[in-house]
Amino acid sequence: MTAQDKTTKISFVYSNPTDPDAFESAYPEQLALARNLPGLTRLQTSKIWPKEDGSPTPAYRLLDLYFADYAAASAAAAEAGALVAATLKHATGGVMIAFAEVLDDV
Repeated sequence: MTAQDKTTKISFVYSNPTDPDAFESAYPEQLALARNLPGLTRLQTSKIWPKEDGSPTPAYRLLDLYFADYAAASAAAAEAGALVAATLKHATGGVMIAFAEVLDDV
């Protein structure tokens, strides 16, 4: 088995938006678009805990999209234009999108 045959995830790391309420209002649309990607086997969304001292967190939300392998993730990415457009529109603080090989999933 090669690395590209292993479970692959596409991770969205959202930075703190300029208007959190507007982001939260638009976020369900992004999730709906993500759920329609071909080959999606699992979707996990997270919200970063606030810091106890009130200072800004290094990120705001995480979205992880899981696929059987790299080829399935790549095929989904080719169909993700609407998701990426919605993400870029609403992620006013910025977003990083990365493909990752899942090494452990307990």
